[in-house]
Amino acid sequence: MKPFRYICLAAAAFAVVTLSSCLGDNAPTAENTPATTPTTQTQASQSGEAKDVEYMTKMALMKGHLLVAKELLDKNEPKQAEPHIGHPVEEIYSDVQDQLKQRNVKEFKSTLDGLHDLVKSKPKDAKVTTSFASSMEAVDGAIAAIPEEQRNKPEFVLAVINSVLDTANEEYSAAIANGKIVEDIEYQDSRGFVVYAQDLYNGISGQMKTGHPEEDKAIASSMSELSKAWPSVIPPSAPAKTPEEVSTLVKTIEENSQKVVKN
Repeated sequence: MKPFRYICLAAAAFAVVTLSSCLGDNAPTAENTPATTPTTQTQASQSGEAKDVEYMTKMALMKGHLLVAKELLDKNEPKQAEPHIGHPVEEIYSDVQDQLKQRNVKEFKSTLDGLHDLVKSKPKDAKVTTSFASSMEAVDGAIAAIPEEQRNKPEFVLAVINSVLDTANEEYSAAIANGKIVEDIEYQDSRGFVVYAQDLYNGISGQMKTGHPEEDKAIASSMSELSKAWPSVIPPSAPAKTPEEVSTLVKTIEENSQKVVKN
């Protein structure tokens, strides 16, 4: 998985769009902007919002990895589950380590490492179940560092969903070559990300139905259709959907999300 590029792009885009909408036609110029102005404070505030989107996206990717790992463990496939347990530490944790300290989140790398080591060495040990639960609780605790009010805002959640789906789209495309699934891990990564993106959307679906019924209909329909690309955690013999079909569905979700953000 290579999510970092997509997370940064999403966070940067979120900051630019939001800042532009706040400034409108009154954007400061080099000639009329003092060294310290309310505009500077606004920029810092918007950077903080984008930083929260980036942070939450990384937590969402961790959740996606663990969700798909749990599916594989439940199917008695610890060897397939193992890399998905390792990825949150190997690919994501170092990127959020400083933010965890800033947000007063207790270190949980050791918890994730403990689960990873256990699945590699003693996959049938009963401790795997409790260790997995502890890992999930740790990630949930890190997510809770973002205020609940913000985590329930459709605009914020949609920004995170779009970033997660961009990564899922990239992973799904990387999994397929010549009409065949050739990379099981990437297929499973993308499945986990989409599953958690759907969970996130379910959390705001009530607000969306009430405040943005047309966009909700388009997003919910596309999410449902998108999930059909992963009929099971074990890759099928042939892709259920082409990468182009998945990309089209992701784009539809993003386009309708932008309508909500702009409103």
